[in-house]
Amino acid sequence: MVATPGLGAEEAAAVLDEAAGSLMAVWARVHNAPDVPVPATQLRALFVLERGPVNISALATELNALVSSASRLCDRLEASGLLLRDPGQDDRREVTVRLTAEGQELMDRLRVRRQEELGRVLSMMSAQARQALLWGLGQFHEASGMDRPDGTISLPA
Repeated sequence: MVATPGLGAEEAAAVLDEAAGSLMAVWARVHNAPDVPVPATQLRALFVLERGPVNISALATELNALVSSASRLCDRLEASGLLLRDPGQDDRREVTVRLTAEGQELMDRLRVRRQEELGRVLSMMSAQARQALLWGLGQFHEASGMDRPDGTISLPA
């Protein structure tokens, strides 16, 4: 489906929803490749850890999971050599988890592959369409609040 100028927010949301499905399919091709050593749930945790070390409670919150589930997930990632646990300096019960060098290498490799796959798709678009898409996505990102520390969205009054 191709969007036309003058679409209302509801119609545009339907177009975006369809396009997001295509984007997710491109990502899934990369993340579900045979040489990716972890399932999607564990990969989600690695995406969180790619932003920096966190305690297990914060990881659980990011994953919308129970702390016990996040801890078991970390057990599997640690056994795979992708994650390290660091006990807290003041409180040894406060455990911080972070990527190992191998975990970071996996995330770097996946990022390169995603960008290559996205580049293939983008190369099939005209330069004008690519420019419009990137401008629109930048506006969408700004409106989403994802670049704000608290993740809030500013709605018009």
